[in-house]
Amino acid sequence: MLSKIRSLISIIRLGGLAVAALAMWAFATIAEEVLEKETHAFDTSILLYIRSLHTPLRDRLMLSLTFLGEPNVLLMLSVSLGIVLWVRKHRSEATTIAVTGLGGVGLNLLLKQLFSRDRPLLWERTVDVKFYSFPSGHAMISMIIYGLLGYLLGSRFPKQRWLIYSLTFVLIAAIGLSRLYLGVHWPTDVIAGYIAGFIWLLACIFSLQVWQQFHDSRPVAEEKFLSPENPQE
Repeated sequence: MLSKIRSLISIIRLGGLAVAALAMWAFATIAEEVLEKETHAFDTSILLYIRSLHTPLRDRLMLSLTFLGEPNVLLMLSVSLGIVLWVRKHRSEATTIAVTGLGGVGLNLLLKQLFSRDRPLLWERTVDVKFYSFPSGHAMISMIIYGLLGYLLGSRFPKQRWLIYSLTFVLIAAIGLSRLYLGVHWPTDVIAGYIAGFIWLLACIFSLQVWQQFHDSRPVAEEKFLSPENPQE
């Protein structure tokens, strides 16, 4: 039985690697188009349409949503959760959450510096933004942090798994939409942010699975309260 489970996990991981490879290709394609400035018409038309949807109520809603995707806020959340879990001796999840957040923020800053894309200036902004635009930090880091938390919670509560995954998806999508609504990112920034975040998220989840399978010898009751091997009964 154990060998069958390991074989199944290996198949799932191979599928994940294929998805990651496809995502990397998609990111590279978008990045090339952005560098050649071939996405300007597409980006501009979408932003101008979104601008026509502005209302005071939607303005307040989008400002609240964009705060939930602030990279600094999400970084503090991931590090804080990592510290709490480490103190409670849930070492694999603690390390994964902290490394995922720190690595994601660092990778986003590196990519922004690499592409050095200016932010849109199609209308007066209501939020203060700094640094470059591509890829969106809000989209990328929310995909990474909320995606990982959704995965861990879905593993812990299998009966509510799809509800958790659906709510996580809606939250991540809403954060990306808020950046477009506020006019601080091009659509391709947000799309690329989601793709880059998804690739890093997959890498961190696979690392967690490998750690738990081959290196974690602590009892399940003590350590793996969020792991897929110890779902809620």
